[in-house]
Amino acid sequence: MIKISTLFSPARAPAPGLKFIIALGLYSVLGCFGSVAFSADKTPGSTLVWDLSELYPNINAWEQARTATTARIKQLKHCRGELGRNAQILGKCLQLSSDIYRSLLRVYTYSFLEKDIDLGNSEARQRHNLSEELLSQYEQSSSFIEPELLKIDKIKLRKWQKQSQALNDFDFFIRNLLRNEPHILSAPEERILAAANAPLRAASTTYSILSNAEIPPAEITLGSGEQVKLTATNYAKYRGSADRSERKAVFDAFFGNLTNYQQSLASTLTGQVQAQIFEARMRRYPSALARSLAVDNIPEPVYRALVDTVNDNLDTLHRYLRLRARLMGIKEPRYYDVYPDVIDLDRQYSIEQSQELLTQALEPLGETYLDMYKAASRKPWMHVPPAEGKRSGAYAMSAAYDVHPYVLLNHNNDFDSLSTYAHEWGHVMHSLLTQQNQPFSKAEYATFIAEIASIAHELLLYKHLAENAANRDEKLFYLIEELQGLRGTFFRQTQFAEFELAIHKEVENGGALSADRLNEIYGETLKRYYGHNAGIMTIDDTYAIEWAYIPHFYRNFYVYQYATSISAAYYLMDKVLSGGERERRQYLSILEAGGSDYPYDILKKAGADMASPLIYQAVIKRCNMLMDEIELLLAPGAYQ
Repeated sequence: MIKISTLFSPARAPAPGLKFIIALGLYSVLGCFGSVAFSADKTPGSTLVWDLSELYPNINAWEQARTATTARIKQLKHCRGELGRNAQILGKCLQLSSDIYRSLLRVYTYSFLEKDIDLGNSEARQRHNLSEELLSQYEQSSSFIEPELLKIDKIKLRKWQKQSQALNDFDFFIRNLLRNEPHILSAPEERILAAANAPLRAASTTYSILSNAEIPPAEITLGSGEQVKLTATNYAKYRGSADRSERKAVFDAFFGNLTNYQQSLASTLTGQVQAQIFEARMRRYPSALARSLAVDNIPEPVYRALVDTVNDNLDTLHRYLRLRARLMGIKEPRYYDVYPDVIDLDRQYSIEQSQELLTQALEPLGETYLDMYKAASRKPWMHVPPAEGKRSGAYAMSAAYDVHPYVLLNHNNDFDSLSTYAHEWGHVMHSLLTQQNQPFSKAEYATFIAEIASIAHELLLYKHLAENAANRDEKLFYLIEELQGLRGTFFRQTQFAEFELAIHKEVENGGALSADRLNEIYGETLKRYYGHNAGIMTIDDTYAIEWAYIPHFYRNFYVYQYATSISAAYYLMDKVLSGGERERRQYLSILEAGGSDYPYDILKKAGADMASPLIYQAVIKRCNMLMDEIELLLAPGAYQ
């Protein structure tokens, strides 16, 4: 299945409009520490563990860099009150702030990576705490830049930009800041909103505590006799059981347990929605959705086009659900039949095999891209093997602009490990191309485009594997895996986006949210997507509480970007595969653009207008093509 990664930042740096780039894989079932025998080569020069000496040769050097950065942060005080004097001072101060942030991120990267390979190392965690404190110091010390810059007369500022090369690297930062000016409040009002930040986040914090710590997990006995506590991780693991009665028991126990706490969970989600609406209104946005989209200047028709196109093509999802049921031999499919594997594939993928398979799959992206990948993937930039105490999941971190990205994996030699490897190296290639073509001040690419390269890698990998499958069952496995990924990332995330919009509208229109109302809204959406009323798949009313299991609803209209990214990747790869050098250059221009423009405009210049239904229809087309191929394979004597 397609792994979902995201841009993650410990804080949004206020000036000069930067946050560091880290594609951080969401926690998944990859972190089964100790479950796979993996003999890791930890000798110098090994490519199975990363070499942090490329950041700093040792901890003493890191400490010296941290101390030096701390001292440089103090220099920002000399810029306070001076930005409006002339173009030279403004350019010098913006460059100083950028340079400090650049060195700070290198310090941060070292401590972040060091702690993640051994979360039990208290000294490493303490060093990372110092990095976070340093980031906080920078935020506070640079907080004057945006309000001071906005006080400069706009005609004068544009004149300065034409006259001074020192402002060239900050042109997009300045343009974006001026765009947001109508929503920046007076200094006293900004202080009030800043002070309200903690209470406005209370609902999200409470939900995290409830879901991760205080709600006791349900317990079930598996068919093997083993007793299991259904934490979120175990639910994700056992919901795909091959035993239908077992996965039903998992669903019933897990969602039944959430129902016992539905009033508290409804209260936290309501609080989150109210907080987002409050902030939107205080900043003079017409809705919480408008405020969220405004961060990266995404036109609202993008959101609408995604939801509308998916709803117009739910018959494609229903076709897939019928096909799954047929392959599983189930006459009356239910919601707990969505996750099991349809075809088993008894095949291992070592890290070396994963590297070689991706090398072969990436040929359509051209020789230059391929050579860059081959050279980078053989360097000690990855930490590959699972290990006790190591962080679970996978991510690619590209915060150290002057060094290179780093990749954390927990490679278990299975198919998920292969697809995860391909995914994370998409993020690496995106960052490498950005850093080659953009200055540090424009190296932050938006979440809206962050997943395109990683999903393009997976798409090309699926295509290569299916075309070179050794037998019918192996080919079926790859085709179904791709379809299952599209169900989870395209259809399911759009379903989430539609629900999120509905609950915000409910409150914005003067309504109230309760557990019953949330169940009603989510249940209606879920049943419509999965064809409950058409007899495609039965959705038990108990499962309408699923909204309480989804942490993404506390991230303010975030999930739709999973679906838009996968759509852009499929649309663009279709053009690359059917086109030539022009189409390939259009795609690569997106990766090279980094944060030099708004993500919607970057994509539009490359021929992908994300407000057009054509983008989302590319995924629908792919789904139907995959299902056509599966049905041909299932015909007697079809596979030779």
